[in-house]
Amino acid sequence: MDYSTSLALIFGGCCSNVWTYEQILRQSPKIGSALTFSQMLFITLQSLPSFVEWRKSRWGIIFPALKQRQAPISHWAAQVSLLTTGSLLNNWVYAFHVPLTVQIVFRSAGVVIAMILGRYLLHRRYTSRQILAVLLVSIGVSIASISTASSNTSMTDLSRTYVYGILMLIASLFATAILGILQERTYRTYGPCWREGVFYTHLLSLPIFLFLREDVIQGFESLSNNSKESPISLPYIFMALNLLTQVVCVSGVNKLTSATSSVSTSVVLTVRKAISLCLSIWYFGSDWNYSLVFGAGMVFVGSLTYSTAGRSVVNKKE
Repeated sequence: MDYSTSLALIFGGCCSNVWTYEQILRQSPKIGSALTFSQMLFITLQSLPSFVEWRKSRWGIIFPALKQRQAPISHWAAQVSLLTTGSLLNNWVYAFHVPLTVQIVFRSAGVVIAMILGRYLLHRRYTSRQILAVLLVSIGVSIASISTASSNTSMTDLSRTYVYGILMLIASLFATAILGILQERTYRTYGPCWREGVFYTHLLSLPIFLFLREDVIQGFESLSNNSKESPISLPYIFMALNLLTQVVCVSGVNKLTSATSSVSTSVVLTVRKAISLCLSIWYFGSDWNYSLVFGAGMVFVGSLTYSTAGRSVVNKKE
């Protein structure tokens, strides 16, 4: 199978999405819920025409209806809470004083979580090389996290807030990893119906935001207040760009997941995050130090080592 389209969507869409994401968060750090809701709604509306057909009733009345699904809706419903939880936590964590550079490094540990879940949920076995790779990733993430927290050790409240942010990132990693496993199983059973998965998981996520409506409204108010200070409404422009690139990014990730394993997808995303980290440091002059760079290097080397080891095991089985 040709993976060039998936890789182009991921590296082009996701890297651009992170750039617009950081632009928005620098102006409105507490826009997390509003941004997540906007992404869910936009992707749902953008996908809707492909899943609607016109039917005629016995009385001759023409009405719109959803097309027959390739996979049962229960499979998509099971993924909704994981998708929403992961998305919300990722967009909330910036308000807890966790720099985007650390977020990128931390999310690169998805390969570690995928391995843990694969061992205990899928009963997979791993080589010593894979275990070594996971240790590199774990240590690298710890170094990167501590490198930023150490500058705030004299500020107890801020340090506590930072720890909460790190815990949110850990929860997000597990939610995303479990989601990847469920997606992999669904696509293996019902075929590569990734477009259907994108549509239904985002559509079914929308009712959840009724419980977060006050936070969503507050986020939009924050965006509006910042827009008044800009003559050309830059925050809204970055929001629009973020929504467009989010569609591209999500499509690429789901398309790749439908064609390969969740672990392989995690490795590709890790490389993408390495590029995003470099862009963030170069373009924004984001906070960094040698410990952060060293920790990030360990994460990326460990992830690539895991990828190579994983391929060798598959080839032997074949």
